[in-house]
Amino acid sequence: MAKDIHNPDSVKAYINKLEPNFGHLIQAIGNVVLATDDRIGEQIKWNSPSFFYLGDMKPFNPKEYKRDLLAINVRKEQALLVFPTGANIQDNTGVLEGNYTDGRRRVTIKTMAELKEKTNNLMAVIKRWLNQINN
Repeated sequence: MAKDIHNPDSVKAYINKLEPNFGHLIQAIGNVVLATDDRIGEQIKWNSPSFFYLGDMKPFNPKEYKRDLLAINVRKEQALLVFPTGANIQDNTGVLEGNYTDGRRRVTIKTMAELKEKTNNLMAVIKRWLNQINN
């Protein structure tokens, strides 16, 4: 069922509308997320490039956002990677920022150098999230 919403063409069209250098950053972030695990799909959700778990899951309340991994909130000159259930992810890397009452956490990336610096920790957090939702 989740594979039906996987829509990389919509993400590509979204990125193509951005300023080219910033679009390259958003694409590079997406590439890191997708390279983390082949069970991650992409789509436009919440008016942003978003990534989610493609596999089968036990039924859950949609307000728990268990299938949703992260959305890239595109802001002027920065990308905010918003993890809707980030508070549930055991993050010993320190890459997740914020302490929002609704359970969100985020990662801020402004440059390719910053993405490169945060890539390993970002991938570790994503893997940890995938392990948690599969238990």
